Amino acid sequence: MRRRVGVWARRVVAAWCVLVVAGCGGGVSGGSGGDVAGVGSRTPPPAPSRAVVTAVPADGAQDVAAEGAVRVTVGQGRLVSVRLADAKGVELPGTIGPDGAAWVPDGPLPLGTAFTLDAVAEDDQGQRAAQHSAFSTVARAHTFVAFFTPEDGSTVGVGMPVSLRLSRPITDRAAVERAVRVTADPPVPVAAHWFGNQRLDFRPRQYWAAGTRVTVALRLKDVQGAPGEFGTQSRDLHFTVGRAQVSTVDLDAHTLTVRAGQGGKVLRVLKVSGGSPDHPTYRGVMVVSEKYKLTRMNSQTVGMGDEYDIKDVPHAMRLTASGTFVHGNYWADPGVFGTANLSHGCIGLADVKGGTGKDTPAAWLFEHTIPGDVLEVRASAGDFVPPSNGLGDWNLPWEQWGQ
Repeated sequence: MRRRVGVWARRVVAAWCVLVVAGCGGGVSGGSGGDVAGVGSRTPPPAPSRAVVTAVPADGAQDVAAEGAVRVTVGQGRLVSVRLADAKGVELPGTIGPDGAAWVPDGPLPLGTAFTLDAVAEDDQGQRAAQHSAFSTVARAHTFVAFFTPEDGSTVGVGMPVSLRLSRPITDRAAVERAVRVTADPPVPVAAHWFGNQRLDFRPRQYWAAGTRVTVALRLKDVQGAPGEFGTQSRDLHFTVGRAQVSTVDLDAHTLTVRAGQGGKVLRVLKVSGGSPDHPTYRGVMVVSEKYKLTRMNSQTVGMGDEYDIKDVPHAMRLTASGTFVHGNYWADPGVFGTANLSHGCIGLADVKGGTGKDTPAAWLFEHTIPGDVLEVRASAGDFVPPSNGLGDWNLPWEQWGQ
């Protein structure tokens, strides 16, 4: 089930994790997805929302026009909320029509900007469905910009690399690399690595130390990255590394152990269900890149046909660009957690519908996790996650990183 591996830059390909007929999606490729009523469920799952939310442009779209290209519609329901925001979290205004069936932004979008679009709708029974997408607008002709992770001013976990996605293919990588400087306080060596010709990442040899302050100096203005293509940015970005939290997932033992601090003190051991033998979860180091209290997981987005479409997967946290998540699961028999691996590749924890529970294992993990936190996944079988898949930088040995 290996899926295409796209550049991480706030991308959300609808998830694919589902416990057999009811889990998550990662599968042989660690993808994304979600399935319905699980085999062995003791009671039928709650009825899914009939509302069908559609957002355009498609998730992961690039070079989107500034006007007339963004729209959200819903069938068999009404839109409850729509949020269009740029990378800084600044929301752009929009209007939901009188009948609640459609939303459009109130004006043109800025050029060369990354956006996230989140919509929630409900059907006539009050059941909610969610839809998330991420896209970027077209840059001005003959220029390129860098979309960056993490966000300026953010606090992140110890595994967060600096990841730049360039809006145009770069042929003079050395020139672009020289125009970016990443420094840490307290100081630590930081090196760069290219994944293809549009992604440039930076990281230290080992995870950042808690409390580290990182500065990214972008001096891309007037740098020629390719014939006739010049950078436009000259700015400094800053982020802070928060408390250390590195968790281990033992898929043979069906446990997720949350450890904190330099000494790795155990905070909690949670029961999980990972990928089945047919769709094993990726092994290796994975870093949380995004969090969604409620999101949709659809097998069609990862080429698995109509196997499942779960519109309200709770407490979902993205681990790979191809769609591996750790998330809550309310539709499977609670007995599978801690005893069996039955998903399509994601890591599932017990939860309740709607993500309203405060004390469920999935809710606890969600509240105690920030982007940049690390999950080290171990198992006796399954492929290792490619370093370019999401924020998997740590899976490339340091000796190869600077090459």
